[in-house]
Amino acid sequence: MASRFRQFWSEEEWSFAPHERPTIPGSPGNFDHPNRRRLAYGVIAVLIGLTGGLGNALVQVNTVQLQGALGLDPTEIAWLPIAYVMTNASINLLLIKFRQQFGLRPFALLFSGLYTILAFAHLFVRDFSTAIAVRAASGMAAAALSSLGLYYMMQALPARWRLKAIVLGIGVPQCATPLARLFSPELLAMSHWRTLYMFEFGLAAISLASIIALRLPPTQKVKAFEPLDFLTFALYAPAIGLFCAVLGQGRLVWWTQAAWIGWALAIAIPLLAAALWIEHHRTNPLLNTRWLGSMDIVRFAIVTIMARIVFSEQNFGAVGLLTTLGQNNDQFGTLFAIAFVSSIAGVVMSAVTLDVNRLTHPVMFAIALVAVAAYADSFSTNLTRAPELYATQALIAFS
Repeated sequence: MASRFRQFWSEEEWSFAPHERPTIPGSPGNFDHPNRRRLAYGVIAVLIGLTGGLGNALVQVNTVQLQGALGLDPTEIAWLPIAYVMTNASINLLLIKFRQQFGLRPFALLFSGLYTILAFAHLFVRDFSTAIAVRAASGMAAAALSSLGLYYMMQALPARWRLKAIVLGIGVPQCATPLARLFSPELLAMSHWRTLYMFEFGLAAISLASIIALRLPPTQKVKAFEPLDFLTFALYAPAIGLFCAVLGQGRLVWWTQAAWIGWALAIAIPLLAAALWIEHHRTNPLLNTRWLGSMDIVRFAIVTIMARIVFSEQNFGAVGLLTTLGQNNDQFGTLFAIAFVSSIAGVVMSAVTLDVNRLTHPVMFAIALVAVAAYADSFSTNLTRAPELYATQALIAFS
């Protein structure tokens, strides 16, 4: 029994052919699969990607309903998605080395199983503090699903299309937000907020079963963890968590009424500086500060941040306007069905047209489309309704 249990959890021993070797330790091997298995990998990749994306999206798009069910005010309910992001944003630093040292099989089973257990625990949430704790733990577990979805998608396509698989693996979770808005009203109508968590638990359980049924190819393991990794993480994780709290609550509370915002920044900045200083002087850093400080990465970061701000027009601009005008998710069905289909089309188009020599062209084209759509939306008035935004929101979702 013990040997069968170890075999179930452990990584397979494999003698890799030269073309099968993983690109880096911790990533799956580059095996040739029959078409039926590739299809299965692709279906599981989409399932895992949507499961991870919906975990936070279902809460974000239904904060008003959850606020009423739990008896919270707007600043309190905002802590639910914030707590999720606070842990989700930093845990990947350790997950990378976990995969490298222990392999993909224990990584996949442990974190998908943990996410399933936490999704089930949501059904027993009764008060604010319990909800925060469960959401924070879910954020840590969900971070692993992003990597798993990406790795499964990489197995679904031939090795020569590896970059296209990465685009699809990154793009699938982004379709979760319009999908969450699309069917949230029906879920809420069944049994209020508990149905949301039952749905999330069901997806997580199916994902776990799929991972058990179809393993990822084995990886090469190396000794990755060093004692200083945990010191860096102990400094870095609280700093990022505090920054997330400030950015998430800063739009809702006022500085003079929430002194904790200033104290949070005063603590976060030296913690982050200390973590970066330690990593800068390490031979095998957890954070490669020299690479992160290179001009290419700085430019990439600036473009990414600006793009995220631009693309917030859909989730906060258009939806915020319609919500302010008294509309809710019940009236957004067609709008977000269009947005969901457009998002899928955008992901597929990105993968099909990917050219490593012209990566800036599709980015510029996407931002130009958003600019056109946002300019058209700027003429909205208090008489604007969802049907008038179908075309512009389809453009933004596609972008």
